[in-house]
Amino acid sequence: MNVTIHNPDRYMADLRTIVAQGRKRIGLLVGSGAPAAIIAESGGPLIPTVEGLTKRVLEALDSSYHSPIESIRARLPGANIESILSRVRALSSVIGDGKIDGLDGAGHEELARRICTEIGTAVNVRLPSGENPYRNIVSWISGTDREHPVEIFTTNYDLLFEEAFESSRNAYFDGFTGACAPFFDPVTVSSNDLPARWTRLWKLHGSLGWKGSEAGDVTRTGDPSFTHLIFPEHLKYDQTQKAPYASLFDRLRAFLLTPDTLLIATGFSFSDAHVSARIDECLTANASASVFAFQFNQLADEPFAAAIAERRPNFSVFAKDKAVVSGVSGDWRPGDPLSRDWEPIRATYWQTEAQGGSFLLGDFKKLARFFALARTSQIAPAPPTESKEPEAAKP
Repeated sequence: MNVTIHNPDRYMADLRTIVAQGRKRIGLLVGSGAPAAIIAESGGPLIPTVEGLTKRVLEALDSSYHSPIESIRARLPGANIESILSRVRALSSVIGDGKIDGLDGAGHEELARRICTEIGTAVNVRLPSGENPYRNIVSWISGTDREHPVEIFTTNYDLLFEEAFESSRNAYFDGFTGACAPFFDPVTVSSNDLPARWTRLWKLHGSLGWKGSEAGDVTRTGDPSFTHLIFPEHLKYDQTQKAPYASLFDRLRAFLLTPDTLLIATGFSFSDAHVSARIDECLTANASASVFAFQFNQLADEPFAAAIAERRPNFSVFAKDKAVVSGVSGDWRPGDPLSRDWEPIRATYWQTEAQGGSFLLGDFKKLARFFALARTSQIAPAPPTESKEPEAAKP
């Protein structure tokens, strides 16, 4: 019986060359598994993924809301904060003056607002001091003269990338222009004609500090207490058709339809259907575009990414135990070292057989360090791994 084997050395040597040279058009797709990979001083993730966020938000709500929440969870076994918020908003729009679980329509609307406020509070954090993966990514971007700007697409609401760019005095553009009340400029987003040294930072679901007006305009306030976000609920698709989100999703589409582009995904499970569908559609239309999806879990636990990879040969999945490349799934198996000095380089993406043998770059910390060291021929030993592993990546 034939068994397909994928050699991580081959793929990572090629990737290392690509990210070091600065000639290829590269984008990053960053999901909530990225900040969850950073261990905060409390011992938990800097920002939790969906499961942890559910626990934190529900615990923070007033006790008067516990009964309605428990009733919703009883009707939706396994419900997380996404499905709970979806149900609360659905009820707020249909029941009017009637009551369900002790709340009328206005009461459910207020509950939804409070859930959104707690989500904003949970993601309003600062980067830890010293080396961290966000600063490693910025170091990689700024360390090479580039023919094309790096474009970062993220579904996260936090300001961690902004903090990393600003603390290192590296330029970026997020679609807003101005000083007193920066406004979103869709023309500049679509034309994309700023210098290549300006990284593009596209917040696909909005951001802390964004403020919406009754006229539908959005400004960037600099105050994280303002939150103009696409929260994870049933109106998400409709909201992405409005400004500024329509322009940001159009930018993702334009990037993937450009010849010879590479989108590298990290911390993203691809369960977010309206993002995954856009990527799937573009890969079908542009065979010269590629997506490398670095997944934290084993392949069997990454069904959404694996499903796209099995039908799109230009979508590759690199999971902890296996990879799907050119539509073919296979186990990881390293080969002979590619050079005399390859073993230290291999240690940046592969855990040795003596330690269990697994691919490491599904962890955002490891991937960011791999990028930062791409131009370095002498690799220093990796820093000690924290005792607590990050949560599994969710969008």
